[in-house]
Amino acid sequence: MTVPAIQIEDLTKDYPAGFLNTKKKRSLESLTMQVEEGEAFGFLGPNGAGKSTTMKLLMGIIFPTSGSAKILGRPISDVEMHKDIGYLPEQPYFYDYLTASELLDYFARFYGFSAAERKARVEKMLKKVGLETAGKIQLRKYSKGMLQRVGLAQAILHQPKVVILDEPMSGLDPIGRREVRDIILELKRDGRTILFSTHILTDAEMLCDRVGVIVGGKLQGVGRPDEIVGLKAQGMEILFEADTGNAKTAAILAKAAKSGSRYALHVPEESLYLTLDELKAAGAKITSVAQIKPTLEEYFMHLVEKDRAQAAAIEVHGK
Repeated sequence: MTVPAIQIEDLTKDYPAGFLNTKKKRSLESLTMQVEEGEAFGFLGPNGAGKSTTMKLLMGIIFPTSGSAKILGRPISDVEMHKDIGYLPEQPYFYDYLTASELLDYFARFYGFSAAERKARVEKMLKKVGLETAGKIQLRKYSKGMLQRVGLAQAILHQPKVVILDEPMSGLDPIGRREVRDIILELKRDGRTILFSTHILTDAEMLCDRVGVIVGGKLQGVGRPDEIVGLKAQGMEILFEADTGNAKTAAILAKAAKSGSRYALHVPEESLYLTLDELKAAGAKITSVAQIKPTLEEYFMHLVEKDRAQAAAIEVHGK
């Protein structure tokens, strides 16, 4: 039986609500999930949902109130195991008087690489993240997006088996986001296990084998991006071109939305063929037919609104 790359069991984290307040604020509640070896797993949720807390617990930066976790079959308290992990925090901070080359060389020393190996790896990583021409510039002169790229370079410098990235797209322009997506896809092809958090839902749909949605510290669902929102189609969309002067299409056009030179018509699935026959009889040119499915974003926002409503109800009843 294959051991999951990341296995989390009932992981819970409480924080003091205030300096003099004895009550606790629960940031993460009984999180149980696993990430399979070689899988790209997206951790989705709004700010404050518990994504960064989970990753800090996995990295041993903070400690759980209860529960446990293993990475590569070894407990997260095992310091040696962390040699096989690459980690990018949400807001990386580095010694800003160093250049990118010096910083990566510094990290490479932790893994016992020779001077020649370090030089080769640093050059390769800078090129991979698009900073080959900025390697000799001090980090204090870098933009937030450039610092994010340096952080990603240090996370994968030692070719780790598991890569944990907290909001890796943060601060990047569209070109930078595409480059990071390409790197994640390359890591997948190399058989690395990737756990990354994001609130950019299109990135998750594009990159992930599975996603987990967390809201209010509670895991709300896990599955493939298409599975998690349900596979049932909400209807059918027909795109077509038609002669507006044709009386036969008048009734249909009244229910359609104009999109450039084409019209879009949404119909129930059971009415599809009848509608297509009507359009053909009216001389319309049908350009495409597609299912209408709920998006990951719609599912995500539904859960956020549900959690807010539950929190508001608890607050009202608690008073």
